Amino acid sequence: MTARHIYVDETKPRSSYVVVASVHGADDVQALRQVVRRLLLPGQRYLHMKDESEGRKREIAAEIVAAQVQANVYVAGKRYRTNNERRAKCLEALVEHHASGPETLLIIDRDDTLVSFDNQQLIEFTRRAGCRGTLRYEHRSDKTELLLGIPDAIAWCWGKGGSWRQLIRPAITGVYEL
Repeated sequence: MTARHIYVDETKPRSSYVVVASVHGADDVQALRQVVRRLLLPGQRYLHMKDESEGRKREIAAEIVAAQVQANVYVAGKRYRTNNERRAKCLEALVEHHASGPETLLIIDRDDTLVSFDNQQLIEFTRRAGCRGTLRYEHRSDKTELLLGIPDAIAWCWGKGGSWRQLIRPAITGVYEL
């Protein structure tokens, strides 16, 4: 892999915080965008699982698995007091897991209330992990970055648990309880 792109989204089921990072070779990104485009309904600009019917959710999850997506799931629970602490712990683990290796672009689903917090944390985490020069990060909206639909779908399935988690499980390469 010459370079990689990592797409990041989160969900907050019950008293935990789940961050999903789907990892893709830079050379595979265009083909994966085509997969996501084919999943869009007429007039639909982006995928967001909470807006989909149950049948569509199953179709989307199955297509993600069929596309051989690989994703890591980071789970921070009650031992951290706030969602910001949980989020920071998940981002820290994500950076540590991807600090070595090829040049990396981390694309995080944009939440305007968290951009400054994330940037502050990521500066420290990339500095500590020694990857400031090879791991870049950006916040983008799922309305402009189709591939953010992938970690959104995986996070939704993971957060729902049960049969939804089993459906998406083949796309999960690692689960990290923090």
